[in-house]
Amino acid sequence: MPTAILTGQPVPGSSVETDLRSLGFDVRTAADAATAETLLAQVPGDERVAVVDARFIGHPHALRLGLTDPRFPLAAIPGAVTAQPAGRLELTRAMARENSADGGTTLVGSLADRVAAALEADGAAVHRPELGSLVAAVPADPQARAETRQAVAAVDEEAVRLKSAVKARDGFFTTFCVSPYSRYLARWCARRGLTPNQVTTASLLTALIAAACAATGTRGGFVAAGVLLIASFVLDCTDGQLARYSLQYSTLGAWLDATFDRAKEYAYYAGLALGAARGGDDVWALALGAMVLQTCRHVVDFAFNEANHDATANTSPTAALSGRLDSVGWTVWVRRMIVLPIGERWALIAVLTAVTTPRVTFWVLLAGCAFAATYTTAGRLLRSVTRRARRTDRAARALADLADTGPLGEAVAGALRGAAARLPGPAAPMWALVGALAVVATALFTGFGGPWPVVGALVHAVASGLAVARPLKGALDWLVPPVLRAAEYGTVLALAAKAEVNGALPAAFGLVAAVAYHHYDTVYRIRGDAGAPPRLLVRVIGGHEGRTLAVAVLAAVLTAPQFTVALTVLAVAVALVVLVESIRFWVASHLGGAPAVHDEGEPA
Repeated sequence: MPTAILTGQPVPGSSVETDLRSLGFDVRTAADAATAETLLAQVPGDERVAVVDARFIGHPHALRLGLTDPRFPLAAIPGAVTAQPAGRLELTRAMARENSADGGTTLVGSLADRVAAALEADGAAVHRPELGSLVAAVPADPQARAETRQAVAAVDEEAVRLKSAVKARDGFFTTFCVSPYSRYLARWCARRGLTPNQVTTASLLTALIAAACAATGTRGGFVAAGVLLIASFVLDCTDGQLARYSLQYSTLGAWLDATFDRAKEYAYYAGLALGAARGGDDVWALALGAMVLQTCRHVVDFAFNEANHDATANTSPTAALSGRLDSVGWTVWVRRMIVLPIGERWALIAVLTAVTTPRVTFWVLLAGCAFAATYTTAGRLLRSVTRRARRTDRAARALADLADTGPLGEAVAGALRGAAARLPGPAAPMWALVGALAVVATALFTGFGGPWPVVGALVHAVASGLAVARPLKGALDWLVPPVLRAAEYGTVLALAAKAEVNGALPAAFGLVAAVAYHHYDTVYRIRGDAGAPPRLLVRVIGGHEGRTLAVAVLAAVLTAPQFTVALTVLAVAVALVVLVESIRFWVASHLGGAPAVHDEGEPA
């Protein structure tokens, strides 16, 4: 149980002790700084502890925001400061220094505020939540206390809490068609003790049922699938709003929310393809194409953001123009809609499923995603070539991890590192593109079973090794990971389509889904500051160039039916290896008390 140490003389009529107990704190009182330091030392080191001024007046939710958010080792609001185990040593040192400064016998001013200021003076990262209209203060006299209480009464705390539960930046459909009521569903869940992870799981199950309805291939099944997909998205919004409403953030929860989104969407694609097959229409190539395009879009976003995560001298006329456009209200929503974020995308898929056919649904989805990908990638290219920025070692390391290079590419990179260092600036994306074109073109434009895709895969392995032979710090080096993803996924799609046998494209869909999961898992580990998956895992599953070469060799030496079986076996093997390692890592991180994370970035 967390402990709150109330310091100073309590004020008649104060509710701070009751509020702290309602937030789950064991409350202890200290009349002076020396007693507060003694009580602090008595709290077990693996528990959260807070120091709160007994004169504090404010909203309970202000205390909740300041003292219970699991994402930050140290946090403070006026009149209160808290530390999780990771920040306990800094808090203890700051408390000891303040105790020494005032002799430990008196409390001049607010001890909590002085400790928070001392922490910041020492360079500690103290989170100070945005309170908005919520009140948190330590009034110095009766008149100030009366005025502060009036300010507390003037604010509808629950309305503020509900509003803050909604993500500050989201898509048009989510903001105006879902969040106005899903926030109340989040509150309903909180009052019944439901957790965000339970709501996330309910969203996944709803989407899987929607996929099963789509797989029936009947008009009634398609209508039900569309309705259930929207219901799944409402629950998907609710889990994040529940996390913000009740501050139930966790490492495991962030991972489940992110990975389940991808699982739901791609399972639904498979359900639509199965439903179309029941009606005699084979759209597996379109389903796989939609998954490849959507995954590559995400990798563009992830790689660009990681490349510029902590870039210095980060200036760009394009970024300045974007900022000016943001000042014109309607342009913000137009630009958010045309990139087809998850809300708009799922609404589009749901409506088209209900009123058209799977083939029409996939063609419209492919057209919309292609336009969105062109728009976002063009904008990122313009920003990259017009900004003057120095990329850090962290950014280069993240891009290298996203590249997913295996043993073959590592050997090439090691052998050609000297030559790569002498190549001009944009050499990395250029070599990645050369290799990608070689392998995808040979897979597309030569007959199934020939040797040319193998030659193309070998060229791709050498070229991709050259691309990562030196640190990826160039202006356009963030293009390397998405180009490598497109090469691998596109080769699998092309060879499976060339096989022209039943089952080849569904097997390819399974293989790309398994590999894409590994790539998404890498992204979420990097975002959570947990580091990339172990190199052993990458080597075991071959790296992108090893898998591409393996698929090309299988297509060259096996018959089409045998190739289908081999793809299925490869898909199962990759899925088992990456899932076991991923689940082991995230569960261990959760149980080991890893810092909670919560992604408030761009809609996926």
